[in-house]
Amino acid sequence: MLLTIDVRNKNITLGIFNEEKLVATFRITTEKQRTSDEYGLTICNLLEHRNVEPDKISAVIISSVVPDLMHSLVNGILKYFQIDPIVVSAGVRTGIRIATENPKEVGADRIVDAVAAYHMAKGAVIVVDFGAATTFDLVGPKGTFEAAITAPGIETAARSLWAGAAMLPAIEIKKPKTILAKDTVTSMQAGLFFGAIGQTEYIVKKLKEESGYENITVIATGGLGNIIVKQTTCVDKYCPNLTLEGLRLIYNKNRK
Repeated sequence: MLLTIDVRNKNITLGIFNEEKLVATFRITTEKQRTSDEYGLTICNLLEHRNVEPDKISAVIISSVVPDLMHSLVNGILKYFQIDPIVVSAGVRTGIRIATENPKEVGADRIVDAVAAYHMAKGAVIVVDFGAATTFDLVGPKGTFEAAITAPGIETAARSLWAGAAMLPAIEIKKPKTILAKDTVTSMQAGLFFGAIGQTEYIVKKLKEESGYENITVIATGGLGNIIVKQTTCVDKYCPNLTLEGLRLIYNKNRK
């Protein structure tokens, strides 16, 4: 079995693949101060909770945007699984060519998502990831990563509201019954929710216009993506496990 690990700023998502089938997923809080033993034991316990014996894991691949915890995480994998994991970085085969001005600036998570989305679309694709930042990435018809747009994430924007304005409360992010808000909470929910939809639709529209690609597919992922894509027709497919699928594909390209 293949263990895929997606390290983000807020959470670490783990997926277990049996061949091409994703059989289990887990999520833990990202903690830079965890030791290698804590990472190793936590992952082993999660596997055993789903009746997956740790010794059934034959390979591990990691994508990370948090460099500070990688030493402990990789050592935890080495110590508890006796596996030297593949870490998505320069030199790892992905099948995607990066055509931005500075390819090293493109995060591993965006590359992995692009690999999965291009594989699904079988052609030009726009990848929208609703994470800590909302990102929009354009992959051309020949598998070239051509453009990357970064906007504030929905939760990030929400926290800036109640952190920067003393009179605004922390709220649940959800769709209000109407955009015609009549109180503080629903006014904030309307701004965040419908603002995210408007941002998504406009940026996708401009990407399509300026790229000139016809029949381009739009694939979304990320925690809050599910509530957004239900309210817009500009997204063709929502795939919550896009990064894990991308890690599996990259592993297959680099397996020995």
